Amino acid sequence: MADTALMPIPGQIDPVPVARDITPRADGRTDLLGLPRGRITELFAAAGLDAKAAKLRGKQVFHWLYHRGVTDFDAMTDIAKAMRPWLAERFVIGRPEVVLAQHSSDGTRKWLLKTADDHEYEMVFIPDETRGTLCVSSQVGCTLNCRFCHTGTMRLVRNLTPGEIVGQVMLARDALGEWPKGSMAGFADDEDEEDEGGYSSDGRLLTNIVMMGMGEPLYNFDNVRDALKIVMDGDGLALSKRRITLSTSGVVPMMARAGDEIGVNLAVSLHATNKVVRDEIVPINRKYGIEELLQACADYPGASNARRITFEYVMLKDKNDSDEDARELVRLIKQYKLPAKVNLIPFNPWPGAIYDCSTPERIRRFSEIVFEAGISAPVRTPRGRDIDAACGQLKTAAQKMSRAELDRLADEKQAALG
Repeated sequence: MADTALMPIPGQIDPVPVARDITPRADGRTDLLGLPRGRITELFAAAGLDAKAAKLRGKQVFHWLYHRGVTDFDAMTDIAKAMRPWLAERFVIGRPEVVLAQHSSDGTRKWLLKTADDHEYEMVFIPDETRGTLCVSSQVGCTLNCRFCHTGTMRLVRNLTPGEIVGQVMLARDALGEWPKGSMAGFADDEDEEDEGGYSSDGRLLTNIVMMGMGEPLYNFDNVRDALKIVMDGDGLALSKRRITLSTSGVVPMMARAGDEIGVNLAVSLHATNKVVRDEIVPINRKYGIEELLQACADYPGASNARRITFEYVMLKDKNDSDEDARELVRLIKQYKLPAKVNLIPFNPWPGAIYDCSTPERIRRFSEIVFEAGISAPVRTPRGRDIDAACGQLKTAAQKMSRAELDRLADEKQAALG
């Protein structure tokens, strides 16, 4: 049974995040996943290493953990053999537990994951011809209650820790086989270690990350920031900030901090061009209105024609898809002089949804109006609909399947593996 109480639903009050950077483990060991180099060094010192040794081991373990994807201290060949059991007794390098892995007919992959305290969340990998994008969750559930979004029908349980956020990227690299090959034996403490071959980094399928999974990233700001710093660290996962996008529904007070402290690309879930409609489908608009939101976009650090702000706009039949809506969207973008593009998202249905998707003809006309005004407005091709992995469809499968169904799928997966 999960030991974390539900976070209160805040309504129009910002939720207070749960202060936690590490999820406690039943075996008493500390999971290092998601921790920066300095924190790892601190933990090693607290466990009994002197300052010099703690700093050295912290640097070594950080490299093996994030740059090489190793989960076993015995595989860390530049750490003395006698030291490795000491580390294993006190620490662990975890991964999110995979409850269920699904493959879409279009190549999209979705994982249902479980935290150490038995909460479930999802991540999605979307392969394209020129890129592979991982959609990462920041919370278990969501507090925003956007009416077109399936995730919004869940209650917010808790924020994910940095380790649970970074763990999604690690797990994807595991699944895609994208860790560097070779050994570090030439730099080992022990002279009897053998060199297993040259160090090399293979071409990557996972090229981009979007914080667009379950939850509102800016309501878990500290943990998202700390996780993404590890992802961007040149000695860690080494993914450029230009290949990372953070999506917000409009937590205006945190947007400038996101630009200053994280510096990744910004996407904004706009979805409407007037107060009445946005109040209905994106309730946070009642707290931070469209004008306030667009001004925060105009002030976003680093925004430029080379790094445009992306406006996400879900196409809802007879709700926000008229020619007038398209023209008003253009007017707003130009009024605030925003370097922007618009992603038009055909609504992805889910059981109980109260909206319908706009017709293809209506979406095409909406796109044409925006394009004719000199603003890019591509229509996003729905991906992973057959496994409920498309935009707005994420909701933990545990709430959609019985435990017997999950067990059966797990058995089938094991049988398929032989």
